[in-house]
Amino acid sequence: MYLKALEIQGFKSFADKTRLTFEKDITSIVGPNGSGKSNISDAILWVLGEQRSKTLRGGKMEDVIFGGTEKRPKMGFAQVSLVLDNTKRIFNTDSTEVMITRRYYRSGESEYYINRESVRLKDISEMLMDTGLGRDGYSVIGQGKISEVVSSKSLDRRELFEEAAGISRYRYRKDESERKLMHTDENLVRINDKIDELKISLDPLKVQAETAKKYLLLRDELRGLEVSVWMETLDRLHERAKTVNDDWENAKNGFERAQFELNELYAASENYSEKMREKDLEAEKRRADLAETETGCAENESELAVLENSLKHNSERKGQLQSEIEDQDTRAKALENQIAKRHERIDEIKCELDELESKARELTDIIERNSEGEDGAKLEISKLITDKSEKQAALAHSNAVLSMLLDAAGELLETDEKRRRESGETLTRRDELLERFKEASTAQKEAKEKADELKNIIEGYTMRMEGRESKVKALEEKQTKLTIDLNSARSRVSMLTEMEKEFEGFSLAVKTVMREHDRGTLSGVHGPVANLVKTDDRFTIAIETALGASMQSIVVDTQEQGKSAIEMLKRRDAGRATFLPVDTIKSFDMKRRPENENGYLGTAFELVRFDPKFAGIFSNLLSRTVITETLSDAVAMSKHNDNQLRIVTLDGQLINAGGSMTGGSAAKNSGILSRANELKTLNLKVTDLSELARDCASKLSDASRELNSAKYELQTAEFEQKEALETLRSCDSEKTQVQFLLNETEKTLETLERDEKLSALRREENTKRAESAKNEIGQLNLDVAGLELKLTELSARSEEHEIKARELSEKLSAFAEKRSSLVSESDTTLIAIKQLEELLSDLTGDGETRRQAIGALSAENEELGQKKQDAEDALSKNRLTADNIRGEITQINSLKLELEGKRTQNEKKTQEVNRELLDMERLCGSIEQKKLASEMEEKQIIDKLWDGYELSRTAAQSIREPVPNMGEATKRITSLKREITGLGNPNIGAIEEYERISERYNFLSEQRDDVEKAKRELEKIIGEITKEMQEIFLREFKIIDESFRNTFLELFGGGRAALILDDEEDILNCGIEIKVQPPGKTLSTLSLLSGGEMAFVAIALYFAIIKVRPTPFCIMDEIEAALDEANVDRFAHYLRGMTDRTQFIVITHRRGTMEEADMLYGVTMQEKGVSQVLSVDLEEAERALAK
Repeated sequence: MYLKALEIQGFKSFADKTRLTFEKDITSIVGPNGSGKSNISDAILWVLGEQRSKTLRGGKMEDVIFGGTEKRPKMGFAQVSLVLDNTKRIFNTDSTEVMITRRYYRSGESEYYINRESVRLKDISEMLMDTGLGRDGYSVIGQGKISEVVSSKSLDRRELFEEAAGISRYRYRKDESERKLMHTDENLVRINDKIDELKISLDPLKVQAETAKKYLLLRDELRGLEVSVWMETLDRLHERAKTVNDDWENAKNGFERAQFELNELYAASENYSEKMREKDLEAEKRRADLAETETGCAENESELAVLENSLKHNSERKGQLQSEIEDQDTRAKALENQIAKRHERIDEIKCELDELESKARELTDIIERNSEGEDGAKLEISKLITDKSEKQAALAHSNAVLSMLLDAAGELLETDEKRRRESGETLTRRDELLERFKEASTAQKEAKEKADELKNIIEGYTMRMEGRESKVKALEEKQTKLTIDLNSARSRVSMLTEMEKEFEGFSLAVKTVMREHDRGTLSGVHGPVANLVKTDDRFTIAIETALGASMQSIVVDTQEQGKSAIEMLKRRDAGRATFLPVDTIKSFDMKRRPENENGYLGTAFELVRFDPKFAGIFSNLLSRTVITETLSDAVAMSKHNDNQLRIVTLDGQLINAGGSMTGGSAAKNSGILSRANELKTLNLKVTDLSELARDCASKLSDASRELNSAKYELQTAEFEQKEALETLRSCDSEKTQVQFLLNETEKTLETLERDEKLSALRREENTKRAESAKNEIGQLNLDVAGLELKLTELSARSEEHEIKARELSEKLSAFAEKRSSLVSESDTTLIAIKQLEELLSDLTGDGETRRQAIGALSAENEELGQKKQDAEDALSKNRLTADNIRGEITQINSLKLELEGKRTQNEKKTQEVNRELLDMERLCGSIEQKKLASEMEEKQIIDKLWDGYELSRTAAQSIREPVPNMGEATKRITSLKREITGLGNPNIGAIEEYERISERYNFLSEQRDDVEKAKRELEKIIGEITKEMQEIFLREFKIIDESFRNTFLELFGGGRAALILDDEEDILNCGIEIKVQPPGKTLSTLSLLSGGEMAFVAIALYFAIIKVRPTPFCIMDEIEAALDEANVDRFAHYLRGMTDRTQFIVITHRRGTMEEADMLYGVTMQEKGVSQVLSVDLEEAERALAK
């Protein structure tokens, strides 16, 4: 057998599922400090059954579960599985492998498995006994165990040597036998105690049994007479009950009819209320429609205001444009007049030029005829004069053009000034409109926010009102239910109080005694038992059953007072009653109570409340009876106590002493105690219901006030919302109007800007033309001066002809000047006409633009007019709809008022029927009292049959005998009871008890003999086991001692070592000393050795044990850490020599140990807090390196 594999999941630092497989020889596990390699040895020790968290290096067992890291959450369980080879069938199983698994949850639950089948820890421990693999064995050796071996007390080393000697299983068997022996001794003591107790009881029981037999004879005769008398009484009660039942049925039918009518009325009221709620919802819906319609009207009115404002503005704009067109028309007519006058002047100039041309031709002809001989100078003078005239005419034309341009510049300046004033006014107006638009936007935003806020408020108020309406409705329904419940409870209280007052349910004798006591003719009477005892509702039925007929018994102070009462009953022939004198009745105490039995609640006496002065009476009546939970508990308790107890269950089932049983079903609240408890409960219920009704009425009043307040708040919020919406519509209208005016202002500014640009272009053109005219005038003046100079020179050469020529020239010059002047005037006039026509064209274009704008405004007015008409139509329609909705709301309110009236009438009728129902309920209650009284008397007789003789009515009928004379029969019953009373309180169960105890006494005597025999056998077994353990331990101890001597010699290379028993007389309990003498030193105790020497001694001891009793595998956790290098090599070499019988898994840091290993596992923490395992096969690694 060897360790094949280890699987770890969630154990300490091994968060991931990790599997390690092991070779048969040596496997080394290495890794840096803190990597978790020692957790592997902890895991093996844990799965082998270790329960001590300290041994596992933890504070509590939960610490073995992976606790999580910064990147990983903590796990919920830890699991370790150990796979062992079982080919040699060392373990008692057919499987070739044995897998031992342990799982632990954070909740504290543990699970153990062998080959995946759930087992107990004990099963695993027993399987591993004497294999060295147990939790106290030597299969897992850590540094702690090394130090424990060499530093522990000699007595503490026993577990190791017992495991090595193979006596653990014997030790376990011995401990088990000693525990059994201890239990046997305890049982023997108990049996002897019981035998002594029974022996004391036998003699008194014999006397009680004889008395009980006599009692049974008298009781049987009494039973026959009482049963017959009671059955006769039942027959008479049955006849009376028939009449009462008929009256009850009639009253019940009347009550049911009234109840049905009341239910119908309640249904009608609910129907009216539902219809009213529907009308409320309908009215609310129509009010919402009305609000929506009024909102539409307001929107229509706002739209009409905007449209009318737009129409008004368009009309004003049309008037303004029309005025501008008229002004332009006036200016255009003036320009047309000027153009016409200038055209007339052109025509006049043409006529004058034609006339001058004609005269000039005539004069030229004269000059030509008079100066045919004139030379070229004169011709040249004539030409110069002509040129001069043309230049002068051009000069006049240029001066006229310059003058006209200067006049046009003045007109343009005036137009620009007017335009600038208009632009400034328009900009001012735009700023005002922008401010109005900003104010309107702000007002619109505030109005919208307020409207939205009010909408949310209204929604909240609506929800609050609906909640309060629901609350009022629920409170009204609750009040109605409380009223009905209160009236019903009061009626029931009245009925039960009357029954209490009249002593309903009690016999005639009891009633007579109590009436006489109330009159003062009887003294010392406290009342019937049923009226003097109280108990919890839970125990009522049980106490009634326990008391039985005794509930009718009357408590008096003394026997004399009881005697007086009996004599009074005899005189009046009022029946018989049982009297309980306080000074005579003695208490009873149950000696042996079955307190530890299942279902035991206590004796009946312990579960009731009464005046302390009646303690003796109630103790006598109830201390003999035990109360249990269920019938099953009662049956088991009766059997366990040999049927000696009288037991009653909570539901009234009875087991008498002797074992007879009485049971079945019983009517609820039919007993006198039940009635008293019910009356008490009902009084509390009436008080609670009254308080609840008052509280409900107060809450309803508060809720109604809150509802009215919520309605008022809702109406106020709705009114404010309406105002806010009106303000919002007004702001929207104002904003729309201002936006329109802003758009028109922007258009005007654009037109003015365009006119400004055109005027600037004209000014620039006129400036250029004026400059050109000025330059032309300067040049012409120079040209005229030059021509005059030339004429002067030519005149000097032709003085002879000068006079005539001058005269002719002057005339011709005058004609030329005049012609030049007219031509210049004509050109100037044409230029002026052109400029005037251009101005007229501009005026005509502007006028056309304005006419188009007027046309657009007219078209827009038509569209606005149509929209206005549509808005007026919509407004009329919405107003008509609103009027219709108002009419519908009025009609709904009228219907609601009508329903309210019907509901009021229905509620009045409901109150009448409710009163009638209460009257019927009282009548039913009265009849029910009689019925209950009759039933109670009948039940009392039946209870007497059950309680007294365990007979049902049918069984009693079968044994009854004719009663010819009820009086004689009653006297005989009294006589029998007197004789029975004279016997005292005989123990009926004494007969069976005497037989049972005798039988029990004999049985226990035989059992004592058997136990004593078993004790002797156990003592013999313990002695044999002890002897065998001594032999095995001594034999194996000597072998281990010899092995230790040799191992020590081999490891230390000399020296001596020995194992010594402290007390050879008590070898199974004595301590074990270790004596060693390393080479070159004297024989000494372990405490005088160095740390390395002590560790090597412990290793030598473990090696010696493994050689004697090999363990299948051995885990060594850094046990060679304290050794020097030389001793590490010795340790590793010795380890190799032991691999033929044991597999070694060594957790180490030492190189020498690693070099000796066949397989190498490395434990790392690549992820912080999580261990991972890497494996290396050293043989394969060496082969790979060799290649």
